[in-house]
Amino acid sequence: MNINGEWVGDDLDTINVVNPANGETVGTVPRGGEKEANQAIEAAHNAFHSWSQLTAYERAGYLKRLHQLMLDNTEELAEIMTLEMGKPIHESRGEVKYAASFIEWFAEEGKRIYGETIPSHVSGKRLQVWKKPVGVVAAITPWNFPAAMLTRKMGPALAAGCTVIMKPSGESPLTAVKLMELCEQAGFPKGVINLVTGSSSKIAKAIMENDKVRKITFTGSTEVGKILIRQSADQVKRLSLELGGHAPLIVLDDANVDVAVKGVMASKFRNAGQTCICANRIYVQSGIYDAFVEKFSKAVEELKVGNGMNESVDIGPLINQAGLDKVNHHVDDAVNKGASVVTGGKSITEDRGVFYQPTVIKDVDQSMVVMQEETFGPVAPIQKIESLEEAAAFANDTPYGLAAYVFTENVAKGTRLIEQLNFGIVGWNDGAPSAAQVPFGGMKESGIGREGGHEGIDAFVESQYVSIGME
Repeated sequence: MNINGEWVGDDLDTINVVNPANGETVGTVPRGGEKEANQAIEAAHNAFHSWSQLTAYERAGYLKRLHQLMLDNTEELAEIMTLEMGKPIHESRGEVKYAASFIEWFAEEGKRIYGETIPSHVSGKRLQVWKKPVGVVAAITPWNFPAAMLTRKMGPALAAGCTVIMKPSGESPLTAVKLMELCEQAGFPKGVINLVTGSSSKIAKAIMENDKVRKITFTGSTEVGKILIRQSADQVKRLSLELGGHAPLIVLDDANVDVAVKGVMASKFRNAGQTCICANRIYVQSGIYDAFVEKFSKAVEELKVGNGMNESVDIGPLINQAGLDKVNHHVDDAVNKGASVVTGGKSITEDRGVFYQPTVIKDVDQSMVVMQEETFGPVAPIQKIESLEEAAAFANDTPYGLAAYVFTENVAKGTRLIEQLNFGIVGWNDGAPSAAQVPFGGMKESGIGREGGHEGIDAFVESQYVSIGME
């Protein structure tokens, strides 16, 4: 761990980090708790004044150095990521570049935190709005995107003048350790960025109870997000929450089937389907249902499963046995209720790894668990629909509202359909909508706030109204 610019934790118990492709331990991190979390909070609190007093241009200088260091160390970061959580190495390289893009974007966006001068209602006054950093920020991130989820939070926080405590997932903390090393090389002052690893419950308890932490930014399950909302009430901490999803993907009769298949492949099977915005429920209009299922299944059959360090692999392992058990349950439930497996449908036993075949299931319906719960695996269930209105009704029949996808060549139909969808992100003929310069976040139980884009920095500043008497 790194607290106040010092690497610490040698005296603590450790957590083994296991490669899900082969069961091997690839590293360890300290098992920190409340004590270490509070030390990190104190360091961030003490560093806040001097960091927030730097100009936006000075803070941008640090971020630009970090951005370049990430690019210079792409291969090492990618290898660490693949070893600790399994995604194919080419996807890991892509994530490093994506993660670095948030640092670059917010280095510039920090220079555009503008205040206001408002016309006064009386003479002799000047009315202004100043923007101030919110304070100490705790960033709690998941295992599936161990680089990008951190930089999407720390980038805007640091650019706004906040100091940060990073708490990565215990499943994939080694990427965060390497990022912390790069922050150190970039020259960030002591205490501005701190890294704690260990017990999620104990560290979160310290974060939520310590009034020096003014902002929590969290990506994870809706269940944990609701707990954080309740815990934040005692101190009215500010929250940004990117929570669960269950993304529908709708293919209308007039869609270009080849474009739709390419889009579903890009969305569904990235990181073996372990993404919060991947297509979980596929609704295809009856006129092209059979043609779509045939072309899509052939494309899925060509995917190669294996250890992510192999350059030719398309699908890596699931993160752990619990993830595999959930996928098996979803597929078994669908088959028992009348769905048919077109391709795949089985787990793979290979070198103690946790693998599942890329799977296509047809003739599914709303009664099946796979259409009601997020699978987080390489399973694509396809349900036949008859109309645009039916598609919208099925798509919205969920407490989640993070991402949705629409494939149609008809502008009027696409516009009407998207207007009915209650999701924060929509890809129209696009299976990969994420980018640093756009807002990322959900509606309903999928979260609060937006990350990325010019909105992404708003969550880390407070508006302060100042009325100046001039007489």
